Amino acid sequence: MINELIDYIYRSIKLDRSLYGNPKNFHELSIYYAAIIMILNAVAGVIAATAIAANTNYSPATSFVSVTVQTILDWAVLSILLYVVGTKIFYESDTKADLKKVFTVVGFAHSPGLLKIIVVLIPGLNFQLTMTFVLFTFFWFIASLTIGINEILNFKSNIKSFGVILIAFLIIAFIIYFILLLYL
Repeated sequence: MINELIDYIYRSIKLDRSLYGNPKNFHELSIYYAAIIMILNAVAGVIAATAIAANTNYSPATSFVSVTVQTILDWAVLSILLYVVGTKIFYESDTKADLKKVFTVVGFAHSPGLLKIIVVLIPGLNFQLTMTFVLFTFFWFIASLTIGINEILNFKSNIKSFGVILIAFLIIAFIIYFILLLYL
C-alpha cells in the first residue's frame, strides 16, 4: 500500500503520462492516496514557511491544522472548477471524466510540492533561493496538473489543458479579490 503511494508520488514528480492515462490508477484507494498527498503537501508547506521564517523577519501565522484545512478547501475548489470548466465549457466528444477522477488527479499533481521540504535540508539557504525553489515546485505542480487534466479529459493538446487550469485559477483569483473587497 505504501509502495503504491510512493510510486504515484514518484510518477507524478517524473511527469509520467501513464500515471494519469491508465484507468487502473483510479481504483477505490486512489482518492485516499490523493488526500494523503494533499496533507503531506500541507506539512511540506508549513515546514518550508518555518524555514523561510527562520532566515528572515517574516513570521508566518500558520499552524498545521489551519494549513491542512486550507489545503483541503483549495483542493475541493480547484477540483470542482477544473471539472466544470473542463467538462462543461471546454467539452469534447471524448471527454468522460467524473469529479472523483479530477479530485484524484489534482491530488496526485500536488506531489512536486512535497519537494518543498528540501529547503530545510539545505543549511543556510537564503530567502531568495528558498522562494525561487518554492515557486519552482508550483510550476512543476502546474506541469503535472496539465498532463493529468489532458489525460483524463482526453484533450488533444496540453495547451487546452493549460487553458482550463488557467481559467480555473483566474476564477479563484476573482473570488478572492471580491472577498477581500468585502472585508477591506
